Amino acid sequence: MRKSKFTESQIINAIKANENGQRVEVLCRELGIRPATFYGWRKKYSGIEASQLKRLKELEEENR
Repeated sequence: MRKSKFTESQIINAIKANENGQRVEVLCRELGIRPATFYGWRKKYSGIEASQLKRLKELEEENR
């Protein structure tokens, strides 16, 4: 699987910017991504805070 050039915290910040009123088209242009990529991120990371994401990654590593 290809590694993303964006970290999870950058993705969460982009989603938060969209929730605070920034348009998806503008956000995608700034990040250099397609809207479909953003909507995929939003589907996967919506509602997750940075601290929760860190804990999730720790649990995934523990389960390996």
